[in-house]
Amino acid sequence: MPDEPTEEKKHKRRQTLTAFLRGEAAAQGFDLCRVTRPDSTPEARPRLDAFLDEGLHGTMNWMAETRERRGDPRVLWPDVRSIVVLGLNYGPEADPRGILEKPDRAAISVYAQNRDYHDVIKGRLKEIATRFAARSGEDVKVFVDTAPVMEKPLAAAAGMGWQGKHTNLVSRTHGSWLFLGSIFTTADLVADEPEIDHCGSCRACLDACPTDAFPEPYRIDARRCISYLTIEHKGPIDPELRPLIGNRIYGCDDCLAACPWNKFAQAASEMKLVARPDLREPTIASLLALDDAAFRTFFSGSPVKRIGRDRFIRNVLIAAGNSGDRALIDRCRILADDASPVVRAMAVWALSRLMEAGELEDFAANRDDEEDAGVRAEWRLAGVTRCI
Repeated sequence: MPDEPTEEKKHKRRQTLTAFLRGEAAAQGFDLCRVTRPDSTPEARPRLDAFLDEGLHGTMNWMAETRERRGDPRVLWPDVRSIVVLGLNYGPEADPRGILEKPDRAAISVYAQNRDYHDVIKGRLKEIATRFAARSGEDVKVFVDTAPVMEKPLAAAAGMGWQGKHTNLVSRTHGSWLFLGSIFTTADLVADEPEIDHCGSCRACLDACPTDAFPEPYRIDARRCISYLTIEHKGPIDPELRPLIGNRIYGCDDCLAACPWNKFAQAASEMKLVARPDLREPTIASLLALDDAAFRTFFSGSPVKRIGRDRFIRNVLIAAGNSGDRALIDRCRILADDASPVVRAMAVWALSRLMEAGELEDFAANRDDEEDAGVRAEWRLAGVTRCI
């Protein structure tokens, strides 16, 4: 029987494998690579439970359905001994809030202005994991956001940054702009020290939120978050929140962009994450003209594609209604007859914001929307009784 390895040999192996991983991560273009233990986030599960029990997750039922696995990496994979968290910078070239002063333009979140980051990161993680498994003889699993892994608490435990008052990860070197991925492994690696919270008394991110989605620091109510409303939420958006959405049609960067730590951030160097010119400031008018085929073509490879054309046009119509631009009326009138009920309903809302009262009454006079409860609700909200 071979001798059991000494503690010194075990330690050297941990160091060697950890160094190998860091080298592979750098070779694949990752900006940060840190290691933590699967038991390093004991506070994550209670916080998740409180979030779910209060209903702050809105209609994201998948979060509750995966509560057990999400709350503890060892439930997801009992054999895991180390978790490698990797970060890829996607910093914008300029403050993304500048477009909010251009009501004829549509604001798309920085992360969605080019390729879907899941596709960009996952292939690279698999490459690293494959090489590491061959080198170490250990088992590995790769995760990028879509699996029930609480990557932000793990990243904080691994020393990559800390969860700020807006609940997102903040890095001293990259600010708010990091995509995260993780590699779970049975290997025993050298764990990094956790990062401490550097928010102090600052509340810039909380004050920047247009819909007041933070009931208190470090807690978010997804039901009021524009990112949730425009991406995850499938039904009608609360009429009281629509005016606050402004021209944000897919996600919101306000709380991220407000963080003072962004002064240390750099613009993304990965070309697949640099904003496409046609997605930086697209016109609302051009987006309203997209049918399903055109939508799929225009957003090919983009994360925007996953919400589908109808939900997307719903968002664009809210932006149209908030624009004050009467040149959009004709396009909204056409969409009032769209095949999608959610599109028709938001077209009515947009027209109620863009038309004079008499114009809206005249438009409604020759319509028959009685068969659709959602559309009738919008006419009722607009104060037009003809179509109720």
